[in-house]
Amino acid sequence: MSLDKPYLDVPGTTIFDAEQSRKGYHLNQFCMSLMKAENRARFKANERAYLGEWPMSEEQKQAVLARDLNGCIRLGGNIYFLAKIGATDGKSFQQMAGSMTGMTEDEYRNMMIKGGRSVQGNRYVGEDGDAQANRQPQGHAGQKAGA
Repeated sequence: MSLDKPYLDVPGTTIFDAEQSRKGYHLNQFCMSLMKAENRARFKANERAYLGEWPMSEEQKQAVLARDLNGCIRLGGNIYFLAKIGATDGKSFQQMAGSMTGMTEDEYRNMMIKGGRSVQGNRYVGEDGDAQANRQPQGHAGQKAGA
């Protein structure tokens, strides 16, 4: 039975609900394993082999290998779990968030200090705000730039 999900109309946002949680269970458990030093060492020594120990989809494994955090979120990853990958790589949460929005760490920090993105044009998908997918690296514009 499909539930009504009016929150899916939030631009630039994947809501981590029960469906996403089920989809990303093993991905998120992998991330949590990185809290142990011995697991971080094993992962860094051979990422592909370590990921092979987890029953994740190949698409999830590829997203981790590419450090495609937006892809990981789309595939059920939760940012609080995914932060463990960034920490393993020596990245701050700010660096990770900046990379997810196509900004440098400084640009992201300055935007947040100024109060974040404006809600104007960003309340619903299809408006003309700067958080809309066509203005994000994970959206249409970013796909064109990466092509």
